[in-house]
Amino acid sequence: MSTGKVLLGVLLGAVAGAAAGILLAPEKGTDTREKLTEMSEEYLDSVKDKFDDLLENISDKVGKIKKDVA
Repeated sequence: MSTGKVLLGVLLGAVAGAAAGILLAPEKGTDTREKLTEMSEEYLDSVKDKFDDLLENISDKVGKIKKDVA
């Protein structure tokens, strides 16, 4: 199993657990929706950062391979 798949699985599990915890909490619906929105934005930013890091890593490796071949 690749590291990317494991990381994605852990991230999705954390999101699902956090969402379930908030949905089951005894709060007003508006408060719950605000928390879900904030959490989803934070997780989306985290995923974007990890994706950018992955693309940068791949780009660096491709550049190194091209340099080695030349």
